[in-house]
Amino acid sequence: MGRFNYTVQDSKGETTSGALDAGDENEAIASLQGKGFFILSIASDRSAGPGAGGKLSGSGVGARDRIFFAEQLATLLNGGVPLVRALSLLGEHSSSKGLHLALAQVTKDVAGGMALYKALERHPKVFDTLWVSLVQAGEMGGQLPKVLKQIAAYLSAQAELKGKVITAMAYPGVLACISIGVLAFFIIKIVPVFAEIFNSFQVKLPPLTLAIIMVSNLFVHHLAALIFVVAALWFVWSAYVQTESGQVTKWNLIFSAPFFGGFIKSIMIERLLTTLSTLIESGVSILNAIAVLEGVFGKNIVFQRLLRSVKNDVAGGKSISAAFRKTGVLPPLVTEMMFMGEESGKLPDMLVTLSAFYREQIDQFTRRFTAIIDPILVVGIGGVVGVIVLAVFLPIFKLSGVGGK
Repeated sequence: MGRFNYTVQDSKGETTSGALDAGDENEAIASLQGKGFFILSIASDRSAGPGAGGKLSGSGVGARDRIFFAEQLATLLNGGVPLVRALSLLGEHSSSKGLHLALAQVTKDVAGGMALYKALERHPKVFDTLWVSLVQAGEMGGQLPKVLKQIAAYLSAQAELKGKVITAMAYPGVLACISIGVLAFFIIKIVPVFAEIFNSFQVKLPPLTLAIIMVSNLFVHHLAALIFVVAALWFVWSAYVQTESGQVTKWNLIFSAPFFGGFIKSIMIERLLTTLSTLIESGVSILNAIAVLEGVFGKNIVFQRLLRSVKNDVAGGKSISAAFRKTGVLPPLVTEMMFMGEESGKLPDMLVTLSAFYREQIDQFTRRFTAIIDPILVVGIGGVVGVIVLAVFLPIFKLSGVGGK
C-alpha cells in the first residue's frame, strides 16, 4: 500500500485536496473517479522532492522560454530523438534558470518511468494545468509532437496578443504620466506664487481663479492628509476585492467600463475560445477541457462561474452551445456558431474561426486606440493647462484695467 496526495473537483466545481491509501496510482485514480471526482493532480508521497512543492518558483521562465521548449521538443521528437535524451538536451542548454532546474527533475522522473505529463505536473509554477492536460492527451493519443506544436502555437498567439495590447497602451501611458507631472507642477509651484501676488493686491478674484487656488491649497497644505485618504480607500478596496462579492463587483465594473469594458471582455472571450479549441483539437474531452479553463481563468470569478455552470450542464447532458447560451455571458454570435459547429461535427474549426474573429476585433481596437488617444490626450491636457493659465491671468487683466484708469 502507498499513500497518494490528490487535488480533485466535485460536480459543483469545488476544489479539494487530500490523501488516500491505495495499492498503486491506478487504484487511487479509480477510487477517486468512482466517487464522481474530476482529478486535477495525483502523486505518490515518494515524489515529494525537488520541484514537487513550492520550492521551484519558476522565476525567469517567461512565455518565450516555454514556447521555445515546446517547439524544440516537438522538433527533436519528430526527428527520432528519444524523449529522455530530448529533455536532457533542452534542459542543459536552457538559458532560463527556472526552466533548467525544472527540466533536470523532469528528465530524472521520465527516465525513472514516469509519464511526461505526470513529471510536468510536479512543477505547477512552470507548467500549468493547460500544459499537463494537453501533454497527457498527446501521450495517450500517440501524438505528443503534434500537441507540443499546438501548445507552442497557442502560447505564441497569446504572447503576440499581449504584446500588441502592451504596445498600444505604453505610449499613451507615458504621455499621461508626463502630462500629470506638468499639471502637478502648475498646481503645486506656479499657482501658489500668483495666489500670493493676488492676495497682496487684495483684488476680488473670479470664481474660476478661486477654484484653482482652492485645489492648489489642497495639494500644497493638505497633501499628507490627501495621501492618507487615498491610501485608506485603496486598503479598503483591496480588502473588499479579496472577498467573492468584491471580485464579482470588480469584474462587473471592469466589463461595464466605457470604451475599455468591451475591449477587455473581448480579450477574455478570445482567450476562452482559443484555449478551448486547442484543448479539443488535442484530444482532451469537453468536460476536462472546461475544467482546465477554470484554472486558466482562476483570477476572473465571472468567467469561473460561467465555466462551472457550463461544466455542470454538460455533465448533465446538455450541449456545450446550450450550456454557454444559458449563462448569457457570451454574445449570441458565439453560442450560435458553437451550435452550428456541433451540428456539423466541426466544433474545433468553428472555435478557431471565432477566436480569429475576436483577435481581429482586438487588433482593430488597438490600432484605433493608438491613432486617437494621442490627439485626445494632447487636447485634453492642453485644455486643462489652458484653464489653469486663464484662471491665473484673469486677475492680472483685471489689475491692468485698474492700473490703466
